[in-house]
Amino acid sequence: MRNKLIAAFACTTALVSTGAASAADLGARYTKAPAYVEPLFNWTGFYVGGHIGGAWTNEQFINNGIGAPFGDLVPGQGYRQRSAGIMGGAQIGYNWQANNYVFGMEGTISGLDNKGSFTNNAFGAGDDVFSWRANMLATIVGRAGFAVQNNLFYVKGGYAGVNNRLSVVDTVGPATGSGGQTKWHNGWTVGAGWEYGITRNWIVGVEYNYAAFSSQTYQLGGTSGNYSFDTKPRDVQWAVVRASYKFDAPTIRY
Repeated sequence: MRNKLIAAFACTTALVSTGAASAADLGARYTKAPAYVEPLFNWTGFYVGGHIGGAWTNEQFINNGIGAPFGDLVPGQGYRQRSAGIMGGAQIGYNWQANNYVFGMEGTISGLDNKGSFTNNAFGAGDDVFSWRANMLATIVGRAGFAVQNNLFYVKGGYAGVNNRLSVVDTVGPATGSGGQTKWHNGWTVGAGWEYGITRNWIVGVEYNYAAFSSQTYQLGGTSGNYSFDTKPRDVQWAVVRASYKFDAPTIRY
């Protein structure tokens, strides 16, 4: 009996020793896993880009009675005309993200192809040709939005300015002449859009904007003196697609 107990104890000791050695081998082969990096999109940073789309301008000009009747329009008479065309330009801005909320500032400069020309057939001899154009638009706005991963839904608002020109030709008296003047009109703008981060740095999106502008007095020369019109682009609306490159996109580590 004694010999059997000794043999059993020796066998148990051997098994325990073998298990301990195996555990030691497993512990020696363990290495710590690398830090996990999750590719979450972060909207914070400077960006530059371009946009292209269409714009619609609603132009208005009224004889204000300061000068003699011209274009066969007496004081208080005038016209309003709408025109559409292609627009395109560049944007630059900065976004700052706090949780899902994104705030920023942006400036844009765009070229327009909005213009019109027609003959006044309602008054006088029907010889009077009016021409106008709006060919440049600039904005400085604040933006506020809500981010859902790579999607950003935002609204914007601030300053808008447009370059505008009015020309008139009157070839039949008593008041005849021709002239034109170009002026910069200040105004305000609001808009909304959606952007999507396709990579860490590249962003695409779509946007709609509305802007309204102040009136200015245009002095147009003629053989009977100076002829004056209260003129303004009543509003400009535009819809564009955008692409931007964002700098300094941080990586989020856990």
